[in-house]
Formats: sequence, C-alpha cells, structure tokens
Amino acid sequence: MSEDQSGQSQQSQQSQAYDAFDGADAPVAKAKDPKKTVKKLIVYLSPHKTALIAAFSFAVLSTSFAVAGPRIMGRVTTALVDGIVAFHFGTGLLTDFRYMGFLTGTLIALYIVSALCSFSQEIIMARLSVKVTYKLRTEISEKIHRLPINYYDTRAHGDILSRITNDVDTLSQTLNQNLTQIVSSVVTIVGTLAMMIWISPLMTVAAIFVIPLFMSLIVVVLQKSHGFFSAQQDALGKLSGIVEETYSAHNIVRSFNGEADAQQKFEAANKELRAVSWKAQFMTSIVEPIFSFVDNLGYVLVCVLGGYLAAMQLITIGDVQAFLQYVQNFTRPLGELGASSNMMQSMVAAAERVFEFLEEEEEVKDGGADAPKEKYDGRVSFQNVRFGYSPDKIILNDFSAEIEPGQTVAIVGPTGAGKTTVVKLLMRFYELNGGKILIDGIDSKDFTRSGLREIFGMVLQDTWLYNATIMENIRYGSPGATDEEVIAAAKTAQCHSFIRTLPGSYNMVLNEEAANISAGQKQLFTIARVVLKNPSILILDEATSSIDTRTEILIQKAMKNIMRGRTSFVIAHRLSTIKDADLIFVMKDGSIIEQGNHGQLLAAAGFYADLYNSQFSQGTQSDGDE
Repeated sequence: MSEDQSGQSQQSQQSQAYDAFDGADAPVAKAKDPKKTVKKLIVYLSPHKTALIAAFSFAVLSTSFAVAGPRIMGRVTTALVDGIVAFHFGTGLLTDFRYMGFLTGTLIALYIVSALCSFSQEIIMARLSVKVTYKLRTEISEKIHRLPINYYDTRAHGDILSRITNDVDTLSQTLNQNLTQIVSSVVTIVGTLAMMIWISPLMTVAAIFVIPLFMSLIVVVLQKSHGFFSAQQDALGKLSGIVEETYSAHNIVRSFNGEADAQQKFEAANKELRAVSWKAQFMTSIVEPIFSFVDNLGYVLVCVLGGYLAAMQLITIGDVQAFLQYVQNFTRPLGELGASSNMMQSMVAAAERVFEFLEEEEEVKDGGADAPKEKYDGRVSFQNVRFGYSPDKIILNDFSAEIEPGQTVAIVGPTGAGKTTVVKLLMRFYELNGGKILIDGIDSKDFTRSGLREIFGMVLQDTWLYNATIMENIRYGSPGATDEEVIAAAKTAQCHSFIRTLPGSYNMVLNEEAANISAGQKQLFTIARVVLKNPSILILDEATSSIDTRTEILIQKAMKNIMRGRTSFVIAHRLSTIKDADLIFVMKDGSIIEQGNHGQLLAAAGFYADLYNSQFSQGTQSDGDE
C-alpha cells in the first residue's frame, strides 16, 4: 500500500468497499468436499513451497511497511505544528527540519521498500500460478487421450470443456490474485487496529463502534437483493437462450416467416430482464449511501473525539491525523477479505471439478504390441462376442461371424440393433464383456489400440474437419504423405476438380466447423483422407448420406475401386446402396438374424425383404443408427 493509496479520498474508499461487498453477493460455487480438495491442491503447490513462503513474506513486509506510514507522517505533522505554534507565540522557530527530513526520508524509504516487496510478491505469485496451471493443463491434455470413449458418450461436452478452460482459469486467477491478498488484508486489519489502539484506545472504540451497524445493514440489504439477482440471472439466461436459438436457426426462422414471433419472444424476455434488473440494481445502489452514511458517522465521532483529546493535550495533532488515515484504511481490507473468501470458495470448487476429471477411470492399459506388418489380408472373425454399454444392459449377445479377406460386408437393421456398436468394437473403442475379435487370426487385444487402428480406415456420417488448409485436412492421419499423394487421393475421391475452383485451391483454409464449404464437400474430403491412408480394412458409416445424387453416383464408383481387394464394412441405412455387397448381416436386438447377399435375402422373404420393400413401396427410409 503506497502513500497515494493511504491518502485516497473518502469517496474512493467507499467505492472500493462497495465493489467488494457487491462482488460478495455474486453466486459462489461450493465444493462438495473442500478439505479433501485443499489437500490435493497443497500437493500441487508443495513443489513451490519456497516460492509461496517468499511471496507471503513479501506480502507481510509490504503491508507492514505501508501500515507504518501514517504513524510516521503523523509525527512529521506534529513536529511541523509544534514549530508553527512556538513561532506564533514568539518563542522562536522551533521546528526541527533535520528531524522532519529524517522522518520524511524514512517514510519515502518505507514506501519504496513496500512497493518493491509488493512487486516481488506479484512476480512470484504470477510465475507460481502459471507453473501450476501449466502442469494441470498438461495433465488434463494427457488425460483426455487416456479416457474411454464411454466417458465422452455419457457427459455433456460443454461441461468437459468448462472443466478444462473455465475451471483452470478460475484456479489460476485466484492463485495469482487472492492468496496473497488474503494475507495482506489480514495483516492490514491487524496492523491498522494495533496502530489505532496504540494511538488511542478510546478513539479506537469510537471508530469500530459503527462497524457492527454497517455490517448488519449491509447483510439486510444483500439478503433482500439476493432474490432479485437470482431472478436477474434467470431472466438473462432466458434472453440469451432466445437470442442463441434464433441466431443459430435464422434460416429456418426466415423461411417460415417467424421473425415477428421471434421478436415478440425477445421483447417479452427483455422486458422481464429490465424489470428484475432495475430492482437488483436499486437494492445494490443502496449499499453505497449506507456505507457513506455509516462511515461518515464514524468519521465525525473520531474527529470530535480526536479534537477534544488533542485540545486536552492527551494526544498530538499528528496522532489525530494518522488515526483518521487508519480509520479510512480499516474498512477496505474487510471488504477485500469478504470478496477474497468468496473467490477462494470458487477456486476450491473449480479445483475439485478439475481433480474429478483427472481422477476419472481410464481405459484398460494396452497389453499388446503395435501392428507387426504394414498390410493385413483383412480376415475378421467375431467369436461369441458379448457386449453392453453397461453390465446390466447387454446389446450384443453371443455375436459370431466370419468375414473373408476382400469381402464387402453390409450391416443393416433397425435403430438400436447394434450396427454401429459392431464397428466401435472393431476399433476397440470399447472393451468386450466376452468373446474375441480376431484380425488375420490375431486377437484384437494383442494389439495396442494405436496399432490396431492403423489397420482401419473409417468414414463416418458425421464429418470432422479442422481449422487448417484442405491439404492439411486430407493429410490428417498420414502426416508423411507428399502433396502429389494428397492430390492423387483427392482425384480418387472425386473432389480434385472442385478443389481447384476454390479460392486458394488446396491451400484454402477451412474456417471453424468448416462452414465455408458444403456438407457434401466435407464428406468428400474425409473420403479422400481415408484413400490417402490406404488401410487394410475399410469402415463406411453411410459415407454418402450428405452428398447429392449426382455426386453420390461418382462416389459409389470411386468407393468400388477403393474397396476392391480390401475388406470393407458398410453400415447401411439406405438399402439401395448395398445391393452389390458380398455379404449382408441383418441385425436385430444385438444378434444376426439373417445373412447372405441381396438376392438371397430377398428370395428368403424374411426380415430383410420386409425392410427393403418398406423403403420403396412405402417411400420411407430407415432411421439413423444409435
């Protein structure tokens, strides 16, 4: 705390205290088990205990030197006043300028040392918080790749991202700003109170007499305003939801002439927000006048009492001046301490969420080896496979099938039959509950996951492209591929010609979510990506669903070339696309109920025939897979 800080105007002090109490009213996240979380946080901080001790020491020194300032300034004032009074009464100029110079020099030195200590403390805590959060983010990044797919399937993605970003940021900011702030506030309160008692116990009683009155009035106001602030946040959330909903679907809103209805909903939510916001802001605006009144009341009491004691020569005029400065500085750390305690609660809650993420159960560790050869024949054997996403809900029951090298296998069936589940098990996204899956006679568990997935190439219905050039997106998964190989893959995937018409050609940068190209183009790029990888086994999950009819014909021709001589699994929702499959598995309730080629299954007049005929005779299409 510098001399400028200790001499701030009363209005500035009121504003700071008001801000602190206003911040204390904000909703604070609560940790479920704060003691356990704090212990874990201490483990992360323990390698930096020397830096922590140094930071706290600098905080104590900085605050202590600053607290001593008004007392020394009071002595300077006393010496000056005594000299002026002596001169006025004709006893000569008795001011000891050498003494005043010494005190002034000491005061300046104290504030310089205080500033240096404060600066050192800030630097240390900034470095410490950065190191701790760097370690946390590194561990989180590594953890992401060790978590099972099931974790992401059962959690909201927004919550996962919030833990990785918002919670770590909250932890970083609180470590940087609030740990030493608490120490400084406590030292300021204790030191200021000690100085006040040293100057005059009677004036100290008068000064702190108004604090319980102030606190009780503030508590009443904050309790009243809490309901209004909750309503304001609810109304704000409702308004934000309407805006986001309308913006994200603005094409639909316009195509159905829903602008007037959307505007009406917005106006209603906006009026509701205005009403509750006015009440909330009115209640908080009362805090500052109350603080001003109570603070001024205490100020008046101290001035009157201090003047009386000075007139009675019980204390010096400099002590009165110093005491008034201490009174002004006494309430500020109280507000800061309240705000800091709230921030500490938020930090512990954020740390708890981060630690929960880091302690999540990981995938079963790999016990196998990487793929021992570059190319596999593609023989796949399912032997009595049993699987459920939870032990009490088994999806695949004793699933067995034999796929010969080079066969194109289509998997069809109604929603929930287990089609996509079979593919996920092939890629070992989930562990089996029983049975085996063999690749060229090798148990899939004998591979590492990365080694196993090198054998496969997958094109999903949901495309994924990232913010990079088209060339880099196609090269994803094959980082060593040359530009010529990328272009050759694009030609095979029938997307080379239109890439050349785009601005920048292969160097065109796809924006966030690849919104600057069409859905069909996205799908073509993902197909080109798999062509470039040249896998032993292909998995196609309705890979042409987002492509127009003309492009689909071209893609079907390209895919036939890609699948020639290569084992391929095709998850089909439109049965017209798998007529030429070598083998069709018809699944229902986790089991294969029919198998054969298209002609054989139609001739059998069973479940497949009914499913196929329903798509064409009734004009319906089967739903997407689970």
